[in-house]
Amino acid sequence: MNGIVTPSNNDALVPERITPARGRNGDRADVMSHMRQVGDPLADAVIVEFDEFGRSARSALQRGLIEGRASVPDAPPAVDALLVHVETVPHWVASELLDDGDRTSLAVPPHWRNLAFSGGSLAHTYSSPAIARLLVGTGRLTSTASRRLAETGLWNASTILPGGLRHGAPGYVQTVQVRLLHARVRASAMSHGWDADRWGVPINQADVARTWLDFTVVPFTFLEGVGYRLTPEEQSRMYRYWWYVGHLLGLDEQFFLDIEDHARAGELLDLLDSITAPPDENSRALVGALFDAATAALAVVPESPMAASDWRDLLNALAGRYHGKDAAALGIPDSPLTAMLPLLAAGEAKARHYQAQVPGAVQQAVEDGILAVHGLLTALTDGSTAYQEHVAAP
Repeated sequence: MNGIVTPSNNDALVPERITPARGRNGDRADVMSHMRQVGDPLADAVIVEFDEFGRSARSALQRGLIEGRASVPDAPPAVDALLVHVETVPHWVASELLDDGDRTSLAVPPHWRNLAFSGGSLAHTYSSPAIARLLVGTGRLTSTASRRLAETGLWNASTILPGGLRHGAPGYVQTVQVRLLHARVRASAMSHGWDADRWGVPINQADVARTWLDFTVVPFTFLEGVGYRLTPEEQSRMYRYWWYVGHLLGLDEQFFLDIEDHARAGELLDLLDSITAPPDENSRALVGALFDAATAALAVVPESPMAASDWRDLLNALAGRYHGKDAAALGIPDSPLTAMLPLLAAGEAKARHYQAQVPGAVQQAVEDGILAVHGLLTALTDGSTAYQEHVAAP
């Protein structure tokens, strides 16, 4: 378990939901509760050096990510240690997967991927009141939701492309930059009186694991609401690719190395949700702003078949189905399109069946997805994301 210590009875206060979680999951609930108090020591040490050495440490980190550790022999110790960690490719990483990219995600039609990303992935992330409190505390997300949605989309797109996680590639560089932004937020919140006993360490290991699931099991379970189901082979390929993303994000491998399908991922998600407090007013504010931004973006896509209000109805219907009893707590209203979801699901399931039967159809979907992602990157890449600016700051 990479040096993780099993929690004792003297550990920091756990949320009130831990007792029923322990009843369902035994010691695993205690371990996960303990992980709420664990951050990312390698990245946290780099933040200390950023503050101590300024531009020289940031430049060393950025150059090391793009050109390799050997290009910065005089890097500060913590920067060097992080570069060693991210450059050391674990034995369980399949080289061919890195070359191919996340084919499973790339094959999803862009409109479905965008709906699952906003209504599933990010809405579930925001349902954690600790995460929502951090994001609202920045004073940015509710007022500039479209930019934050684009930034996360840029990172995700760079990550899933073929070769995107190879050393020096955009997905690899940006994933480590996101990791360091997490460390910066953690340090800032702790210095401003963050109540770690109540909320856990900011962006702790359990939070990162939950976010990892928000880009794996959550969007594809969301898409099952419209009949888009993955085969066992597609599931395994996707999870094994995302193992490496988890490694680069600083997530302890105990969270993911035994996950190759939705069933195992769902068990971990249920466990983490069981020790997470219910959504609060910050969660609702973030989800409302997110849905406004997401549906506006869908409506302006060339030849979009629907207006923003229609996309919003569809998003509300899908998100309401996915989040179930938590939908109201997230501020997701009932939708007039909910009754149409079985019809949509039947049509999509038929299209997926047809795709599987036609030689080359899946590969064509992947190639179409790659083109769509490159188009997204062209529109979004300007080097001004929060995680890029943080590393480049003087």
